[in-house]
Amino acid sequence: MTDHTQTLDEGTPRDIPGNTKKKRRGPPLSVAAWKQFVSVAKPYWLGDERKRAWLLLALLIVLMLVETKLAVMLNDQAGELTSALAGKDRNRFWGAVQACLIVLAFAVPIYAFYYYMRDLFANKWRRWLTRRFLDGYVGGRKYYELGSNQEIDNPDQRICEDVNTFTGRSVHFMLIFLGSLMQLVAFSAVLWSISHVLVAVLVGYALLGTIIALVVFGNPLIHLNFWQLRREADFRFSLIRLRENAESIAFYGGEAQERAHIDSKFNKVIHNFSRLIKKQRALNLFQRTFSQLTLVLPFVILADAVLSGELEVGRAVQAAGAFTAVLAAVGVIVDNFESLSRFVAGIGRLQTLSMHVMPEPPSGNPCDTQARITRTPGDHLALESLTLCPPQSDRVLIKDLTLSLKPGDALLINGDSGCGKSSLLRAIAGLWHKGSGVIHHPPREDFFFLPQQPYLQPGTLRSQLIYPSTRTTLSDEQLTDILEQVHLPYLAGRVGGLDAVLDWEKLLSIGEQQRLAFGRVLVHEPAIVILDEATSALDSANESSLYKRLRDKGTTLVSVAHRAGVLRHHTHVLWLTGDGGWEVHAAADYQFDVPVPARSSAHEAQAATQPRAGVLVD
Repeated sequence: MTDHTQTLDEGTPRDIPGNTKKKRRGPPLSVAAWKQFVSVAKPYWLGDERKRAWLLLALLIVLMLVETKLAVMLNDQAGELTSALAGKDRNRFWGAVQACLIVLAFAVPIYAFYYYMRDLFANKWRRWLTRRFLDGYVGGRKYYELGSNQEIDNPDQRICEDVNTFTGRSVHFMLIFLGSLMQLVAFSAVLWSISHVLVAVLVGYALLGTIIALVVFGNPLIHLNFWQLRREADFRFSLIRLRENAESIAFYGGEAQERAHIDSKFNKVIHNFSRLIKKQRALNLFQRTFSQLTLVLPFVILADAVLSGELEVGRAVQAAGAFTAVLAAVGVIVDNFESLSRFVAGIGRLQTLSMHVMPEPPSGNPCDTQARITRTPGDHLALESLTLCPPQSDRVLIKDLTLSLKPGDALLINGDSGCGKSSLLRAIAGLWHKGSGVIHHPPREDFFFLPQQPYLQPGTLRSQLIYPSTRTTLSDEQLTDILEQVHLPYLAGRVGGLDAVLDWEKLLSIGEQQRLAFGRVLVHEPAIVILDEATSALDSANESSLYKRLRDKGTTLVSVAHRAGVLRHHTHVLWLTGDGGWEVHAAADYQFDVPVPARSSAHEAQAATQPRAGVLVD
């Protein structure tokens, strides 16, 4: 019987797995699937834990050899027991019973230890592979880049569940195939010594069953499992999304639409699974027929020899046991086809994630999908011939931007919606890489980024203030003073002190969250602060006060804002035209809400008497 439990992924372009034209397929049981497996598995077997991996595998092989030998001995004694009973030989019978008990005394603990070592091996492999993926996913900031990559759905699931499935199933199937090989060699000798005809029938029967399984059930099952993994992940994600956006949905009263969205995802899960179990039903029928016939075939073939007295009944029983064992060895694909198809369906997901988490070095053309902006260390922030494109598009947002920010400069980025303001901040922060040119930047610890929606992680009020650090040398009095400087003087007392643990996103308003984020800047005192509408929820007085504190400290600012009031806190304005063009103005000469043609005409008149500004100076 096959297990219908699903753990992972995917469907067709029209969400109907039954479509046959131009549909995305999982890899078949072929060379392609083997290459994908090797691509994911090879780093572990050739990496820093290779000695431990090969040692554990060698130990498991030894245990399997001992297990196989004991299994042959038990099969022999089963034949002895039958022959003793048929011959009414009491001494022979009890001698066989004693021999069986001795073999079992060794076999049972070895059997238990073998499965323990198998699971231990899989767990160690999972730990290593998960850490490898996390190093690239988190350490390499791929978690951000993959958010805009439609090819990689649910990377969290791939790292959590797919890795676990991959390592566990890999060890399982690896040992199954090795054990089958040992079993084939051991029991074939027994079978050959009893009946050559039985061996010939066995080979033909096993080959026929394997071919039918691959041809009839191969690609359809893999394909349906591939989509089932994705459907399950999409359904779970829709529930997570509902939980994470609960307040906004409740304010809108959007329960009906959200329920419809969740139902659509769940219906796809059920529809695909219905098709899957129908195909599995046919496979179960075939597997059951294939295996049950082995109970009859050996006796049918050996009946004449037993009935004529040429062969003992015990030898026939021994041959039947050997026949079943050898058939299980050569028919391992048929017996494990359903779980093997789910395993193969998940390999491609991990291999695809591996390619994106640990990508090959890029090259080329400024807005080619592989081209990247170069980042080099520098004493101050400078952009050199920067051309910027969105991650999943060839549209040029900014072309050949060159400017330099000296310590203490304050640059305000302005322009119409969609012109690339926030995109430029992402490039400066090292989040977007597609394009060309060079970004010269101070060390990463000298940067601090303030988004419009601050991130508040689970933890204490103290941890919110010192984030992303985990500890600080500042005293409680100093932290409380910083809260006062950002106009949150009573927050610590209101929530129960700096060590209070609460749901900060629900407790604090957006304005309070933004002020708390400014507190982080005062804690870390970075040289450069990047603000992406970081004061949008503040009144003008609070906004002006916080900007003034940063300017008084000599902090270099790069801001996106839409209020004219922030202009006095900046030295220069970078105006983006939206078609790749850009202009640099002195903040004192810049005016908000001036129509684009008027601003362009004014700039052209200015450009007639002086060159285009690219370097910011006071």
